[in-house]
Amino acid sequence: MTETLFDLSFLLAVPVWLLMIFAPTWRVTSRIARSPLTVVPILVVYLALVLPVLPELWTLVSEPTLTKLQDLVEIADGAGAVWAQIIAWDLLVGQWMFLEARRLGIHPLVMGPLLVFTILLSPFALLVFLVLRAVQSVRIARRDPQQFEPRES
Repeated sequence: MTETLFDLSFLLAVPVWLLMIFAPTWRVTSRIARSPLTVVPILVVYLALVLPVLPELWTLVSEPTLTKLQDLVEIADGAGAVWAQIIAWDLLVGQWMFLEARRLGIHPLVMGPLLVFTILLSPFALLVFLVLRAVQSVRIARRDPQQFEPRES
């Protein structure tokens, strides 16, 4: 059962990733990417995996140590729960990157590979995106300085 839930956690994220990578200009894709609810099914899987190891998780989060984290991930449900949490986090990060790229006019052919990179190694991809975002923001500010000035209420 744990193996099935482990696999399911990523499979639940796949449709959103596919839309952002292969249908980035489709209006439905932006609507889906704006919703934080995309991670709810993954979080349900997380709960199913974490409930059996809740005492071990509580021990870890109440007094975190590397040894306690190692103890948790040595348990199949614990490792699966950590994986589901990573999948949910990566998806939220990917959705934010996608929406920011759309807002800043970063071309989908640039973002597609970067989103794939996010699936594989999100911390590195996020760093690359933050640099790309900063560069694009500077370009936009040079073209239209008023776009980045605070608006009066």
